[in-house]
Amino acid sequence: MSPLPTLFVSHGAPTLAIEPGRTGALLSLLGQRLPRPEAILLISPHWATPQPSVGSLITPTVMHDFSGFPRELYRLDYPAQGSPALAHRTVDALREAGIAATIDPQRGLDHGAWVPLRYLFPEADVPVTQLSLQPHQAPDYHYRVGQALSPLARDGVLVIGSGSFTHNLRELRVQQDRMPGARYVDEFAQWFAERMAAGDLPALLDYRAHAPYAVRAHPGDDHLLPLFIAMGASDDWTLQAHFDTGTTYDVLRMDAFAFGSAALALREIEALVD
Repeated sequence: MSPLPTLFVSHGAPTLAIEPGRTGALLSLLGQRLPRPEAILLISPHWATPQPSVGSLITPTVMHDFSGFPRELYRLDYPAQGSPALAHRTVDALREAGIAATIDPQRGLDHGAWVPLRYLFPEADVPVTQLSLQPHQAPDYHYRVGQALSPLARDGVLVIGSGSFTHNLRELRVQQDRMPGARYVDEFAQWFAERMAAGDLPALLDYRAHAPYAVRAHPGDDHLLPLFIAMGASDDWTLQAHFDTGTTYDVLRMDAFAFGSAALALREIEALVD
C-alpha cells in the first residue's frame, strides 16, 4: 500500500466549527483530495499525559472542553467510530521504539480533534483514535514519537497533528479577527516555513533558540508539538505542501502542512487557498 501523507492542521479557536473561513475551506478541500484512510490517528494539544496514552473507545464521546462560547457549539457532535485495534497497534509501535505507552479505555475526542475532523471528513465515516501529547518533552522527543508511528502511515492510517502554527492566547484580540496579524506572528511563521522548506531539521527542533519571537509566538510548546509528530511519521517530511490560510484573532496563525511523498499531489490546493 502506498503511504498516506501525514498532516498538521491548525484548529484555532473552537468557533472554527461554526465559522469555517479560509481554514474550513482548506480542510474541506484536503478531505476531498486525500486518499481514503482506513483509520485516523490524531494528536491534539488538549490531551496531555506524562507518557503516551491512546484512546480505545468503540464509540468516542465528543468533549465540549471549553466554556464561554455560543450555545450552538455545545450542540455539535461528531459521531465517528473509534478503533480499539488501531489503539493497540499504536501502543505496540511506540513500545517497539522504546517509548512507554498505555491504553485509555475512557478517553473521548476533544475539540482539537473533532473540530477539524468535521471539515476533513464531514460524514464521520472514518474510525478515529486519539493519542495524547507530552508537553513537558521537547520537539525532538515528539519527532521520535512520529518516527515510531511511521509504519501506520504506510498501512492506511492517516496521522494528523492538530494544533496552531502560532498560539499566544495572552495577546488574542477577538475584535480583530479580520485584521492583519501581529507582525511578530508573521516573522515567526515566515522563519519556520523557510526552515521547513529548506529541510533544516536541527534548526526546527531547536526553534525556541533560533526562531524570531519564538517564545512570544508559543509561550508553551503544546500547540506546535503535534507538527513534529506529523513530520516524523511521514516517509519523507522534506516533501511537503504548505497551506497558508492567514491569521485569526490577531495572533493565531492557521497554517497547515502535508508531509511525505503523497503530499506532492496536494500542492495544487496551495493555489486555491491564496
